[in-house]
Amino acid sequence: MLFLLFYLGSDRYALEAGKIAEVLPLVGFKKIPQAPLGVAGVFNYRGMPVPAIDLTQLSVGRPAPLRLSTRLVLVHCSNAAGGVRLLGLIAERATEMMRREPSEVVSAGGNSDAAPYLGPVVTDPRGLIQWIDVATLLPASVQDALFKQAAEID
Repeated sequence: MLFLLFYLGSDRYALEAGKIAEVLPLVGFKKIPQAPLGVAGVFNYRGMPVPAIDLTQLSVGRPAPLRLSTRLVLVHCSNAAGGVRLLGLIAERATEMMRREPSEVVSAGGNSDAAPYLGPVVTDPRGLIQWIDVATLLPASVQDALFKQAAEID
């Protein structure tokens, strides 16, 4: 399996490359009034409004730093009706790829109700890397509301 590595604060995380549509530099966002914590806003991607989540804000409680290595990762996000939409994820220091065999990915040893998107882990000489599960990043109700608001802003 191929993964994109990135940081949330000082910890490393991974996104499965098969879920990624494109990795872009940061762009400007239109803010969504009264959006939930972590929602950066909406941006125009090839004429289509796409909502964006700041992963650092969502998990660490502060916005991702504005650096050249902070990227906007477009991921395929499935909805309850079986459709697929694009979701932007702001990720710090998203500059490395990693390949691992499925047998190298192991359980993290506990599930967090507050962060159900935190998946299994892999290790390398620098330590643990935790997998972010895009499918469970946002509850379905938040995801549906976010995409609806994004479409209305357009």
